[in-house]
Amino acid sequence: MKSPGSSSLCFMLIVIYFSQATLNLNLEPIIHPSILQEQELTGKEPLSKRQAVATSSPVAKDYTVDIEISFENASFLEPIKAYLNNLSFPVLGNSTDESTDILSIVVTTVCRPTGNEVWCSCKAGYRWPRERCLHNLTCQGHDSSLSGHHCNCLKQLPPKGPFCQPQGDVTLRMSVRLNVDFPEDLKNSSSALYRSYKTDLEIAFWKGYSTLSGFKSVIVTGFRPGSVVVSFEVTATTPSPESIHKANEQVIQSLNQTYKMDYSSFQAVTSNETKFSVIPGVIFEGDTVTLMCENEVLSSNVSWYHVDRNIDIQNSSRFFVYTSVFNNMTSVSRLTIHNTTQSDAGEYICKLTLDIFEYESRKKIDVTAIRISAIKEMKVTCDNNPVSLECCSEKNANWSNIEWKQEGEINIPGTPETNQEFNCSKYTIKANGTQCPSGSSGTKVVYTCEFISTHGARSSKDIEVTFTSVGDNSSHKGEAHEFLRHMMEMSTVQSTTGNSVETTKAQEQQANLTITPDPISVSEGQNFSIICNSDVSNYDEVYWNTSAGTKIHQKFYTTRRCPHGAESVLTVETSTREWNGTYHCIFKYKNSYSIATKDVTVHPLPLQPNILIDPLEAAVPCKGSYNFKCCIEEDEDYEVTFQMDSLFFPAAKEVNGKQVCYKYRHNFTANSTPWCPKNIEMFCHFKNVANNSVRSPSMKLDLVSGRNVMCLDPVIGVGEPGKVIQKLCQFSHIPSSPDSLIGGVITYKCEGCQWKVKRNDCISAPINSLLRLAKALIKSPSQDEKLLTYLHHLSVSTSNVEHEISSFPGNLGAIINILDLLSTVPTEVNLKMMTHILSTVNVILGKPTLSTWKILQQQQTNESSRLLDSMERFSRALQSEDSTDLSISHTNVQMRGIVIKTGNPKDYRQSFVFSDTDLWGNVVIDQSQLESLQPDSSIVTVAFPTLKTILAQDIQAENFAKSLVMTTTVSDHITLPFRISMTFKNNNPSGRVPRCVFWNFNLANHTGGWDSDGCYVKEVDGDSVSCTCDHLTSFSILMSPDSPDPSSLLKILLDIISYIGLGFSILSLAACLVVEAVVWKSVTKNRTSYMRHICIVNIATSLLVADIWFIVAAAIHDHHYPLNETACVAATFFVHFFYLSVFFWMLTLGLMLFYRLVFILHDASKSVQKAIAFSLGYGCPLVISVITVGATQPQEVYTRKNACWLNWEDTKALLAFVIPALIIVVVNVTITVVVITKILRPSIGDKPSKQEKSSLFQISKSIGVLTPLLGLTWGFGLSTVFQGSNAVFHIVFTLLNAFQGLFILLFGCLWDQKVQEALLNKFSLSRWSSQHSKSTSLGSSTPVFSMSSPISRRFNNLFGKTGTYNVSTPETTSSSLENSSSAYSLLN
Repeated sequence: MKSPGSSSLCFMLIVIYFSQATLNLNLEPIIHPSILQEQELTGKEPLSKRQAVATSSPVAKDYTVDIEISFENASFLEPIKAYLNNLSFPVLGNSTDESTDILSIVVTTVCRPTGNEVWCSCKAGYRWPRERCLHNLTCQGHDSSLSGHHCNCLKQLPPKGPFCQPQGDVTLRMSVRLNVDFPEDLKNSSSALYRSYKTDLEIAFWKGYSTLSGFKSVIVTGFRPGSVVVSFEVTATTPSPESIHKANEQVIQSLNQTYKMDYSSFQAVTSNETKFSVIPGVIFEGDTVTLMCENEVLSSNVSWYHVDRNIDIQNSSRFFVYTSVFNNMTSVSRLTIHNTTQSDAGEYICKLTLDIFEYESRKKIDVTAIRISAIKEMKVTCDNNPVSLECCSEKNANWSNIEWKQEGEINIPGTPETNQEFNCSKYTIKANGTQCPSGSSGTKVVYTCEFISTHGARSSKDIEVTFTSVGDNSSHKGEAHEFLRHMMEMSTVQSTTGNSVETTKAQEQQANLTITPDPISVSEGQNFSIICNSDVSNYDEVYWNTSAGTKIHQKFYTTRRCPHGAESVLTVETSTREWNGTYHCIFKYKNSYSIATKDVTVHPLPLQPNILIDPLEAAVPCKGSYNFKCCIEEDEDYEVTFQMDSLFFPAAKEVNGKQVCYKYRHNFTANSTPWCPKNIEMFCHFKNVANNSVRSPSMKLDLVSGRNVMCLDPVIGVGEPGKVIQKLCQFSHIPSSPDSLIGGVITYKCEGCQWKVKRNDCISAPINSLLRLAKALIKSPSQDEKLLTYLHHLSVSTSNVEHEISSFPGNLGAIINILDLLSTVPTEVNLKMMTHILSTVNVILGKPTLSTWKILQQQQTNESSRLLDSMERFSRALQSEDSTDLSISHTNVQMRGIVIKTGNPKDYRQSFVFSDTDLWGNVVIDQSQLESLQPDSSIVTVAFPTLKTILAQDIQAENFAKSLVMTTTVSDHITLPFRISMTFKNNNPSGRVPRCVFWNFNLANHTGGWDSDGCYVKEVDGDSVSCTCDHLTSFSILMSPDSPDPSSLLKILLDIISYIGLGFSILSLAACLVVEAVVWKSVTKNRTSYMRHICIVNIATSLLVADIWFIVAAAIHDHHYPLNETACVAATFFVHFFYLSVFFWMLTLGLMLFYRLVFILHDASKSVQKAIAFSLGYGCPLVISVITVGATQPQEVYTRKNACWLNWEDTKALLAFVIPALIIVVVNVTITVVVITKILRPSIGDKPSKQEKSSLFQISKSIGVLTPLLGLTWGFGLSTVFQGSNAVFHIVFTLLNAFQGLFILLFGCLWDQKVQEALLNKFSLSRWSSQHSKSTSLGSSTPVFSMSSPISRRFNNLFGKTGTYNVSTPETTSSSLENSSSAYSLLN
């Protein structure tokens, strides 16, 4: 398919050819080339060998071949179809050669452009295969599909087929009741009555059901009592309920009325429509088993039946039935059996009912017991030698986890090791004298190994170990010394508990440690810190350990050197029970260790996020009552009360499986009537034995009068029409089990008189359990050690619940949340961890989840960005000591990487190929780039073929990534530019010019977006696009939020115009300042002229400095100078400030002109005017610039991500320049019109002197020309603010802006008649300038810019003045000066 505007025609040929012949389809005679504007005729591989025809040798063979024709002009579609339909068959091949005969051609699939999409629909008698329906987007609302089947139309043609296939025959087992007494003869199929009934009924059935599409036959199969129930079978292609109803009506009309057929009793059963699956394949006692029925018939009326126990299955504590319609094309019903037992084995029936149809499917399951073998008793000597305990499972269950626990008077932990191949787990312990001193010799400890299946089955075995001591080391000093000797093999140890105690003389310098002396006793959720001080500042390493020797994750502690020593602080923001124990602060210096220990007591208390409340929000009638509930997953001794305002109420405890709930029912009696309507909040408080408490999230309640209440539900509550409320899924209508809690929130809306589900963010029990474990893991002191096991468990579990992830956005969002949480944990990721991570990502990026991603992105726009960010964090942390080459491949994600070793590294070259999506890509990093990296640093590239359809798009520009998404990370910290070259397979069907972009996580308020900064298209060669990092800028970036493509002709043109114009502008402004300096004394002889030239000089100076800073900003960004972020902010500030100064000096010039002609009776002194002018010209821009940078830079949204100029996307900071500039343009244009009108038509008494009038008129001319020029410049600039603006606006804006300096030189300086005179007088080639006569006229030597020159006359026509103007003699000028002075004296 070439583009959304193209059409395709797919058809099927039945061909016959001889065995020695080669299949060679030449269809040119059939489809003439002149018909098509663009013809692509592709013979696909034979899809199915239909049959072998027995003829004389050679043997003829029958094949079916799918052919696709694509053409750009959709009007060709109907002529082609008509041509194919009019062909006569068979079409015979060449009779002299071995040939191929075409038996028939049938159009199966037609693709038409619909808006920006292409819709592909099946012709009558054909339908899309089931796998296409599940993995492709369907056309919603397409009316050609059968009722109950919503997969007759797809968006886009599957690139590799198959296309629409013939609908298969369906045999319906139907029945109908005759309201007559049952004769016994109908039990005998040979009786005359039986044959009579059968004949009459089959004739009526044939007349009725022959109207069905693809009807083949109808047969009466028997009769049974119940009045008379007729059983019969109808064979046809898949019929719709509507067509069956019409056929049933025809049957009754055709049948003799004496049969009394009951129309309402028709029933139909089919068993070939339902897909029945069971997870897991091997079921163990205790597993959570999911039986799932999938059917393309859309109905939520599904029932389950256990044949062996002869029961209909209903929701209960162990059984959970949930039925939903997936993607409006598949009905999915799940039966979840919790804690499966042997009695649950047997055959299950899933029956879906739609109208008169029943779709039935059966499946039998077996339940196996778990058997664990192990040695029951062992004896261990505490001599520091390793001893292994071992448990093995008799069945291979791919165990998700094997846990070891111990119970006894002493605590001797070990190291677990699992061998999945032999289903065994080994637990190695090393007991030393400090752990089992002589006083505890003979102590027994029970070690328990527990095997946990992926789906929750558990089985355990106990091993009783008796420990024997080898000596007495009971003192604390000896205990610490033995511990350190064993754990660290050090030569000198100093141990301190509470205070530093010296135990031995150190050969190295020893440190005296002091630790927080006060006892630390906290409750869960509270924070604590331990301060460990050393009197020696020299150390090689500082770390913290648990009493079991587990290293604390380094994010929990900080270490710094002090003037008189060193300090390490262990800080825990949210304590959990895992933090209960003893902690060692360890300072290491060479071979010397110093230790201080501290005991921490953590009392159980629920964490606020783990308290489940009901309701989240609800409405209650003023005189009604409501049940409040707070639930946790632990049965501890808590005192629980409910609080409303200042009132407290006791709670009733209820234990239900793993869940412990505390309830309270509140009656809103008549006394509450004055409150109505009112919003109230209810809380529950949990208090533990340490007298610490935690308050639950608030439960919001609206007391309503009840007059407009329409929706009533015992679970959801009451509500008025339009009311929207949220409930935890655990307490909603979604069935759940107390032993497996579901998570998430479901949103209901009151529509009519019913609560309807508006949004379902529920998380299934297995995934919710994973999410809760992930949240606990990131708070654990030993999170590094637990991470590998958890990632393995996550990978296995995600694969097992893949269908649930692809069906519900809440599950998908939970997996993304888990990956985001876990990516903050590791300082290093090994290859085994990365394998588990990519296995999980492969599932959530699979094609079945794409439609769920679309729903999730509509609800939470940054989820795809979070996933990509998590993957980059994992990639940066990846390290491998075993191998320098890193490689992992899955269907939906591939990873390649290397570890840099010492020596001369080769170029980094990685290739990715995804055959399923027909995508490939390459990454190359030059050797010179790699030489700057530290040894053992890693470079990792991860490629995603499906992420292109998931990542958020630029809605305005409709920019989709049409290729692989590849992310390359380097573990080493990089400060210099790092150039990367990439090549992509271009699958862009639209024919638009490709752009190289990267995902910028900071765009769109940190939700992420595509950004072309630093990347440009280097080469386009056929279907491949090469990209390289680079960046240039142009003047159009000043107002445009986006710049043209760096490789485009427009971008190159704008750059050329910008820099040539800048050169002219800077030279012109410098020339203007030189001219002003030369003629200053000659042209500033009155106050008006003086202030005018003050303004012109400052305008030129401001614009000159602004242009210089603009070049600096461009250089900073183009060449990536070090510290470019700070320099970029500085450059942006000065460009902003000086460009604003240009406009405010223009405003000053206009206001001064307005003041001189309107307020003629008032004249301020020169110093006052200068003070006001400089305050306005530089003060106002400074205030605006400082406020702008102060308000935006702290959030790092002052500048753009792709240029050194004011931000537009995030903060619209650009408006701090655009609005003042355009307001000033409007004000100056208005002043110019008013002033010119007043000069040309003065009122009585308004008679300024001739020279004063000349100066004022000169000012008005300057403003009248300069302001429109500036106004047009920034008016075009404003048009470039909007993305997708016409290239003409960019070009005109760049031209006008770049040549501003030249305009100011010509119209603000040289167009002034007095400046012309002064220059002629100063630079005359003769001595005429010092000897000219007072009566000399300039009529014979008119300067080029004088008022009488052709150029001047042309400009003066703009202001309504025509004719010739002569400059007076110096005497006249002197007189004019005197008149001006006297006039000003009079005004003063």
